[in-house]
Amino acid sequence: MTSNLPFEDWTSVLHSERLTGALLDRLTHHVHILTMNGDSYRLKQSSGRRRSSAVDKPAEQNQATGDAVDPDTGEISAT
Repeated sequence: MTSNLPFEDWTSVLHSERLTGALLDRLTHHVHILTMNGDSYRLKQSSGRRRSSAVDKPAEQNQATGDAVDPDTGEISAT
């Protein structure tokens, strides 16, 4: 499991200190916690894939309207 949030900020997501404490107790039992800083490999890979797929293939056609649909973003552009 990965998260960009430190444990002390999980309560803002789960909206309950009791639930957050119980969840973290179970998740962190017998684990190694690695704190990493740096660029995201997933973000770098997805950016590279989007650039290469935009060059490699044209936008798909929306059959209902005939508009072009970008397969990566789902954005529709009128043709």
